[in-house]
Amino acid sequence: MAKIHFFYSTMNAGKSTALLQSNHNYLENGMETMLFIPKADAEMNNGYIESRIGLKAKAIIANSEFDFYKHVKENQTKNLHCILIDEVQFLNKDQVIQIGKITDTLNIPAMCYGIRTDFKGELFEGSKYLLALADNLVELKTVCSMCSRKAIMVVRLNEDGKVLVEGQKIQIGGNETYQVVCRKHFRTLTNLI
Repeated sequence: MAKIHFFYSTMNAGKSTALLQSNHNYLENGMETMLFIPKADAEMNNGYIESRIGLKAKAIIANSEFDFYKHVKENQTKNLHCILIDEVQFLNKDQVIQIGKITDTLNIPAMCYGIRTDFKGELFEGSKYLLALADNLVELKTVCSMCSRKAIMVVRLNEDGKVLVEGQKIQIGGNETYQVVCRKHFRTLTNLI
């Protein structure tokens, strides 16, 4: 029976690298995969899933209206062994349900990679429903940028490096925009929890 696997963490934990390594392993063994990336992130990377260490692969771009189940059902081959989705926090509830339908009715595993919470410490919609519906939850760990504790949160920075506690839920950016921290430092920096 196929399963949904949700690999979650903060930024800089190697989620995209892990996804690309898993994809490579399937392809190296003669198995086909489908890679997806939400439109919110795809525009910055020209439709590629890219890791910070330089690995990349072309992915199917999924906007908020994209139907994962319909796409996979219409385009699957008998050699399709897995779908891999990066930045799953940007998916909506219906799309997470569609991923479940792929695993349950088409018997194709789904490996989903994303961030659990936003810069305010609140769950992203896609992550919320994957935490509820995934068969397997795997935390990829990284270290707080301010101490040696495990980082589980992110803070958003302005152009002067000051921590922001207001703004749009989604703002694509890298190390210049976000900093990974433990809960203690998140509390100290934001006063949100």
